[in-house]
Amino acid sequence: MLGTIVNTISVFVGSSIGMFLNKGIPQKMTDQMMKALGLCTLFIGVQGALKGENTLIMILSMVIGVMIGEGLDIDQHVTSFLDRIERKFIKRKEGQKHSLTEGLVTSSLLFCVGSMTIVGCLNAGLNNDNTMLFTKSTLDFCSSMIFASTLGLGVMLSSVFVFIYQGSLTMLAMWAAPLLSTSVVNEMTCVGSLVIIATGLNLLKITNLKLMNYIPTMFIPIILCLFM
Repeated sequence: MLGTIVNTISVFVGSSIGMFLNKGIPQKMTDQMMKALGLCTLFIGVQGALKGENTLIMILSMVIGVMIGEGLDIDQHVTSFLDRIERKFIKRKEGQKHSLTEGLVTSSLLFCVGSMTIVGCLNAGLNNDNTMLFTKSTLDFCSSMIFASTLGLGVMLSSVFVFIYQGSLTMLAMWAAPLLSTSVVNEMTCVGSLVIIATGLNLLKITNLKLMNYIPTMFIPIILCLFM
């Protein structure tokens, strides 16, 4: 769990610095930074999506996963829960454009989707090798600092999601490893990267997709790769 703990701390510290820096950034510059981050997110997503080996698995994963997400209405439940927390405990600044939900969902997806997360957690759980998670921690530190300067507190709270998600993968590595071959990881990365692309489109205000409803899509390849 050392790698996960370090990663969690890096996100928390990085976002704390970003929130502090936000105080001196003009709104006009913040808006431009958000657009730049949206473009960078699209680039990250396209890079990962190209790792896919089977287009049919990607299509079926997206269709089945979104059906599950919409059926459970994950996005609505998460949004309602976070909105209640924000109204009850957090005083939103006048003129603040980005909600707690937007910051938490956007940053959580960026920090937890990708091959570095899956492979890093497997290496940590099976071989006690945290090298990849340490590398990821450095990247997430920089990313959280930048995102928190525009999206605010939600990015800091995403450190909790990072701890729970990566910690669970690490603890379950012994059980999940036989199912996570290189092909499966590539397909999961491909589908997850499409979700990252969707995140970038939302940041650019091109779309308003319910991102949390796409979460199940990332795990469908594990099942499909058993038969295809």
